[in-house]
Amino acid sequence: MRITRLDFVKKHTNEILLLAPLAAFAVPLVWLFLLEPASFDNLWKGRTFQLFFVWLILLELILGWDSLQKHEPIKQSKLRLAVLAGALALPTVYVVASNYFSLTEAIVAMSKQAGIYWFYDMPKAMEYLVFAGFFTLMAYVTMGLKGLRTFAIPILFAVLIGSVFVIDSVYPEGQFTPFQFLVPATTVLAVNVLGFMGYHTSLDFSQGSLPQLTVFSPGNAANSVSYGIAWPCAGIESLLIFAVTTLLFLKRIPLSWQGKVGYFVFGAAVTYVINVFRIVGIFLFALAGGEVMVFHQSIGPLFPIAWIVSYPLIILGSQSLWHRIRSCKRGVLENPVALSGTSG
Repeated sequence: MRITRLDFVKKHTNEILLLAPLAAFAVPLVWLFLLEPASFDNLWKGRTFQLFFVWLILLELILGWDSLQKHEPIKQSKLRLAVLAGALALPTVYVVASNYFSLTEAIVAMSKQAGIYWFYDMPKAMEYLVFAGFFTLMAYVTMGLKGLRTFAIPILFAVLIGSVFVIDSVYPEGQFTPFQFLVPATTVLAVNVLGFMGYHTSLDFSQGSLPQLTVFSPGNAANSVSYGIAWPCAGIESLLIFAVTTLLFLKRIPLSWQGKVGYFVFGAAVTYVINVFRIVGIFLFALAGGEVMVFHQSIGPLFPIAWIVSYPLIILGSQSLWHRIRSCKRGVLENPVALSGTSG
């Protein structure tokens, strides 16, 4: 019996609906890459985080594929299908409007008029927030509230990235004191690490909200670099992203509250240590003659974010390993005769 394309679509409607958002974001992101490939070189104030956003969507699909396939999709009326089709088209429409119908210029002009310091960064910040809104609409139209619960992590990830970019644009150079709060302690730890490595340092807290750190090369005091440390340099945004995404993930897995606390504390500690070395890396990179903005925008943010998005897999892997170890121990205890018989 010949299966038509329509029959295939009807048979795999659920799978198609689940995968459709990936295609909806793949097209505009490829388009943006072709238009502005350099924007994907930077995590900070760039578009590399968009790739992590799509990765998190894909990760949720992979981890929950069986349960999502069993989920009965919301009955699709003509109106709902029309809304879904429109939602899937919105990311591409937004890219077209931004690059061909002066939407980007309009956002920059309104931001400048509003007195935003780094008004030229606002289009990319808004892009994250808009894409998060589009995906929220897709998830809700496809699966209702279950869709929002399932994809809460990628949605909040994109919202947080966009919000952090907006905050830094409106309150530049460490002016947003809630995020600047942890910077002095992080900077002091970085000074200790640099001292252990043999570098001489000078730390000045008298320059307002920004700790001023100067690092000298060992044996060559003439070679030194000095920077004020703001919260983007110290990776404070990565702690916020870690807290939200990890708490949401831990909430969904069957684990005792002690285990969840342990995983959260361990992950937060690793994230914080990575941020300490992020500050160290900025100065070592500068002393070696590297372009500091390259490290600040691309290399530095990569390490904590790569850790954050991989941590759920580490949790699942450690849980799987622990269950196997317990199963092996249980098997040995239940069959002591078989074990002793091998030694005779």
